[in-house]
Amino acid sequence: MKTKMSFLSWSLSAATLILLAGMFAGCGGNQGKAGPSAVSGDAASAVYVPPGQYDEFYAFMSGGFSGQVGVYGLPSGRLLRVIPVFAVDAEKGYGFNEETKPMLETSFGFVPWDDAHHPELSQTNGETDGRYLFINGNNTPRIARIDLTTFETAEIIEIPNSGGNHSSPFTTENTEYVVAGTRFGVPYPQKDVAINTYAENFKGVLSFISVNKEDGDMDVAFQVLLPAFDYDLAHSGKGDSHGWTFFTTYNTELKHTLLEVGASQHDKDYIAAVNWKLAEKYIAEGKFKEIPANYRDNSYSDETHMATSKKVDKVRVLLPEDCPGLVYFLPTPKSPHGVDVDPTGEYIVASGKLSADLTVHSFKKMLAAIENQAFETTISGIPVLKYEDVVAGVVKEPGLGPLHTEFDGKGNAYTTFFISSEVVKWKVGTWEVLDRAPTFYSVGHLMIPGGDSKKPQGKYLVALNKITKDRYLPTGPELTQSAQLYDITGDKMKMLLDFPTVGEPHYAQGISADRIVPNSKKFFPLEENKHPYRALGEKEARVERSGKDVHIYMTTIRSHFAPDNIEGVKVGDRVYFHVTNLEQDWDVPHGFAVQGANNAELLIMPGQTETLVWYPKNEGVIPFYCTDFCSALHQEMQGYVRVSAANANTPLVWSLGEPEPEQ
Repeated sequence: MKTKMSFLSWSLSAATLILLAGMFAGCGGNQGKAGPSAVSGDAASAVYVPPGQYDEFYAFMSGGFSGQVGVYGLPSGRLLRVIPVFAVDAEKGYGFNEETKPMLETSFGFVPWDDAHHPELSQTNGETDGRYLFINGNNTPRIARIDLTTFETAEIIEIPNSGGNHSSPFTTENTEYVVAGTRFGVPYPQKDVAINTYAENFKGVLSFISVNKEDGDMDVAFQVLLPAFDYDLAHSGKGDSHGWTFFTTYNTELKHTLLEVGASQHDKDYIAAVNWKLAEKYIAEGKFKEIPANYRDNSYSDETHMATSKKVDKVRVLLPEDCPGLVYFLPTPKSPHGVDVDPTGEYIVASGKLSADLTVHSFKKMLAAIENQAFETTISGIPVLKYEDVVAGVVKEPGLGPLHTEFDGKGNAYTTFFISSEVVKWKVGTWEVLDRAPTFYSVGHLMIPGGDSKKPQGKYLVALNKITKDRYLPTGPELTQSAQLYDITGDKMKMLLDFPTVGEPHYAQGISADRIVPNSKKFFPLEENKHPYRALGEKEARVERSGKDVHIYMTTIRSHFAPDNIEGVKVGDRVYFHVTNLEQDWDVPHGFAVQGANNAELLIMPGQTETLVWYPKNEGVIPFYCTDFCSALHQEMQGYVRVSAANANTPLVWSLGEPEPEQ
């Protein structure tokens, strides 16, 4: 099964791919003019959403190196919101205010950035349910959970023993787990070793993160220790294959330098098939090793409106050689990227980036091969199944550079081809190509709402493109990133729209709006506010000093702050503005900013309390104001803090219109 290409033949094939990529990326390159279009004349009416009406679908798109999630409406392509996740966000104060700083704590300290790749919706009975959106941080291995009642990040858990976190956070059929596979092999346990001992000292870890059915709380349930291949992407089984998760691998050569050559030697790499239901049995039997670890689990509470960061110091690890039947390797050509499971759970599609064909594996054949011990070899205690015994079929020469596949629920599959810049539609079971549509250009992931679930909502397809030369107005050396919308209700795909996206688009998830809108939170009830520094009415507004710490319990409502004049603050103090928004109406946030603060504004939702810390450095009278336009008298919504010398005897007083008695 394993054969090696010569360096020369590999170099020639790689050069050909690179040349083709450049040719396709430059299509229609008339400088100063828009590029070619496959959009028909009636496309505008198909994506038009009249003023005051809602889009039919939400699309959640990864922000890539922005570390955020972009929320778009489909079919309009309108940007609705940017959700801060792994990166600080000055608009909302995320990562700047005291309540959310703990969300970005890691074992490396405060890390205010990450590379967010794969949003994934929670599922119930194999259907998207609109409760949560998960997304991975690739650089500092993390998984975040976003609460879709508030569109705010509710939890971020760090993944120990991992170097990169790419093949995540794909869900199981009932969101029992989200998974995480290490992209880079690392020494296990982490230690100072020579890099050229990679094959001996490095390992790859697959993590299964449990999700509490009631409140969504995540925990690292267990990890599986595997050879130091690169684990690229994953998807979990459904239907009969529920209980299994499939991870693609490359670098089965165990190389550690110049991987474009070293990790492309073998004709076939593997899909790692993990039986997580059997893993649960082994865990219950105590077959795991408890390994020291160091990672953070950060959670935000909608009652206290505060985040906490919990340190965790151990993790349960399963070794395949001690757990027969836990993992099997399915040979698959060649440097596979995506692995996708059809709605029935029977077919497992592998996209070998350097393969001319698209390989589809059969779950039933896999089980039969296991039963018959049709093993090619064994690697680190893991049986390698015979290729011919697990293949269901092959889509012959569908395009160049296959990456990802999704499904429409009508027996059709759609695969992206990066090199030939197209989406190809093919029939599951017969493997015949039915249609192909160009993208502009170099498409990576694609998304069909529910397209990786048991019941896709197969009306639209979104292509997430890496290159956009000549599609939009130029914006300097880097052009905007692009998504393109296709109607897939007919026999032929029909391009309707392209629209820019935030950051570098990787993956996206779509869901019909009716699964989210009814549960959308409109405000936080004041009576449920348990923030320790809340002020639930203007009578509770006050200022307190404890040494050099000054705590201002402030309220905000259209259109004033209480208190709005504060005296007795001194140079060198640490001043906490605890601001409670007293509004109890939908879409009435208030902002708060003070001159000289070295962080960001606060943006406080109705019923919330948030805290800004300010260090006054100079004497004077310093203004503060509301940053969010809230009423016709928004401009009047302001106040002052008098700052006196560090040794001054200025009394601590505050007022709302008239001075309050000295405290």
